[in-house]
Amino acid sequence: MFFRNLTLFRFPTTLDFSQLDNLIAEVPLKPVGALELSSRGFVSPFGRDSEELSHRIGDSIWLTVGGEDRLLPAAVVNDLLGKKLAEIEQKEGRKPGGRTRKRIKEDLVHELLPRAFVRPSRTDALLDLQHGFVAVDSSSRKSAENVVSEIRHAMGSFPALPLNAEVAPRSILTGWIAGEPLPEGLALGEECEMKDAMDGGAVVKCQNQDLQSDEIAKHLEAGKQVTKLALTLDDHLSFVLGEDLIIRKLKFLDGAVDQLENTEREDLRAELDARFALMSGEVKRLFAVLETALKLSKAEA
Repeated sequence: MFFRNLTLFRFPTTLDFSQLDNLIAEVPLKPVGALELSSRGFVSPFGRDSEELSHRIGDSIWLTVGGEDRLLPAAVVNDLLGKKLAEIEQKEGRKPGGRTRKRIKEDLVHELLPRAFVRPSRTDALLDLQHGFVAVDSSSRKSAENVVSEIRHAMGSFPALPLNAEVAPRSILTGWIAGEPLPEGLALGEECEMKDAMDGGAVVKCQNQDLQSDEIAKHLEAGKQVTKLALTLDDHLSFVLGEDLIIRKLKFLDGAVDQLENTEREDLRAELDARFALMSGEVKRLFAVLETALKLSKAEA
C-alpha cells in the first residue's frame, strides 16, 4: 500500500476533524447507475472486506476514494452515429441538421451506457494534521484535486490548496545540481530533466547519470534549468521532485522497509497498519525537509 506519487495540498492546522468518520460515512461509493458515466465516494482503505472508511494513527489519517467508470469509447458512439445519419440521409435525401445529430447521439449514449463495462478504481490519500497537508497518491493534478473535492464534499468546507513555494522551485533544483548545499538528509539521485529558460526550448532528460558530471555542467552553462530532479532522503526514500512540486516515482528503500521485516505480525490487517505507520512517518519527515528547503507557504485559516 506504499504510495508511489505525492500530489500535495495544504490546509489550516486549526481544522476540526473530530466528525470526519461520521461525515464520510454519509458519502460512501455507490454503484454507478445504469445511465451514469461515473460514481465517486469513500471506500475502506483496507479493501472491500472491511467497513472502516478511514484509519488513523496519531496525527495521520488514511482515506481512500473509490470510483466506478463506465467505459464507452467515443469511437464506438461516433461509428454508430455515422451509420444512423447515413440511413437518414439515404431515406430523406438530406443531411440531418446539428440539432438532430445531437439528439441521435444522446439517444445512442443512453442506449449503450447500461451495457458498457464498469472499471473500478481507488485513490489513497494521507492527511497529516500536524503539518496541515494532504498527500494524494497520484501524479495527476486533476485526479488529486478530485480526491480533495470529495473530502470537501463530505466535510462541507475543506480549504485545501496546492502547494505554493515562495522561491521558484526550478531555481532551487538547478542550484542543487550546480553545487549548492542540499538540505540535511537529501542527496542527489541519477535522474533529471532540464529545459531552456525560454518556452519551447530544448529539453534534456538524463537517467542513470552522474548529475555533477562535466556533461551536466555544460547544459547548465548553456542556460538550461532543472525542472525534475531525483533525490534520496537518508537512504529511506527515493523520489523525483518536479518544479510543479509533485513527487513522482516515490520508493521506500531498504533503510525504511527493514523496519517492517524486523517485526512479526499475525494477519494482513496488522501488516497494512504497520506499513501505514511507517509510510506516514516517512512522508511527514520528507514534507518537513521540503517545507524548509522550498520555503512552502502556510495555509491561512
